[in-house]
Amino acid sequence: MPNYQYETVTVTIIDKVAHVQMNRPKKLNAFNPGLIRDVQAVFRALADDRDIGAVVVSGSGRMFTAGLDLGQTDITSSKEGDLARLAYNKRAHLKDFQAAFTAIEDCEKPVIAAIHNGCYGAGVDMVTACDMRYCSKDALFCVKEVDVGLAADVGTLQRLPKVIGSQSLVRELCYTGRNLLADEALQCGLVNRVFENQEQLIGMQKAHAPCLSNTTPTNLICFLSLITIAESLKMAALIASKSPVAVVGTKHNLLYSRDHSVAEGLAYTVTWSSAMLNTEDIPKSFAAFVNKEPATYSKL
Repeated sequence: MPNYQYETVTVTIIDKVAHVQMNRPKKLNAFNPGLIRDVQAVFRALADDRDIGAVVVSGSGRMFTAGLDLGQTDITSSKEGDLARLAYNKRAHLKDFQAAFTAIEDCEKPVIAAIHNGCYGAGVDMVTACDMRYCSKDALFCVKEVDVGLAADVGTLQRLPKVIGSQSLVRELCYTGRNLLADEALQCGLVNRVFENQEQLIGMQKAHAPCLSNTTPTNLICFLSLITIAESLKMAALIASKSPVAVVGTKHNLLYSRDHSVAEGLAYTVTWSSAMLNTEDIPKSFAAFVNKEPATYSKL
C-alpha cells in the first residue's frame, strides 16, 4: 500500500474508503504547483490501490478552494525571450494542470466531491471531474476565470456542459463569473444533495470519526463542512461495498458513452461485458441476496 504522504494533501483511509483533503487552509486551498502535483500523484496512486473502493475529496479550513493561487503562478508574467518558447512552456504548465484533474476522472474508483463554502475557478474544474458532488448550504460555485481575463482552461468548459446538460446556463456562468449558490446547483444537477442540518453532524462524527480527524468544527462553516464530508463518506462506503467489477465497469462505460454515440457505447459495452460476465462476483451476489447477507468480494 502507498504511504500517501504529501505536502499539500492529507489522506485518511478507513475500510475501503479514502478521504483526500486539500490542506492549504491559510491559502484557502488555492492551487499552487505543489497542490497541482500532489492531486495528480494521489489519484494516480489511488487508482492502483486494490484496497480502495471509493474516494471522497474535500478541502480543509474555511472553504473548498479559492481556485488558482495567483501569487504562485507565472501565468501573468511578462518574461523576456523567444515567444514560441514562452508559449511552449505555458502549454506544458497547462497540460500538467489538466492532467491533475484528469487523474481524478481516470481513477477507476468512484470519486465524490464534498464541497463547503467557496468553490472558485479551478475548484469547478476539479469537481466536474468527480463522479458525484455533495455540498453544504453555504456552498457557492464560480467560474472565476473571466474576471481575471482568462477562459477556463483546465476542464470546466469541457465537462460542466455534460454534467448539467444546459449549454445556456453554462455560458451564463462562464461569461459572467456570477456565483451559483447551493440551491441552484442542486436544481441544475451540479450537486446531488445539499446539507444544512447541524443535528446530522452528531451521528456522522461518531460514525466517521477516523476519516474526519483532520477537521475540527470551530464554527458554522466547519459544522457544515463536516456534515457534507460525513455524508459523502457514507455514500463512498456504500459504493465500496459493491462488486468492484461492477463499479469499475460502470464508470468505464459511462465515461466512454459520454464521449461517443449510443451505438458506439453499446458496442463497447458488448465487448466489455463479454469478458466481465465471467466474474465470480455474479454468483456471490446472487448467493448473498438469497441468504440475505452482505457479499464479500475479492480485490480487483
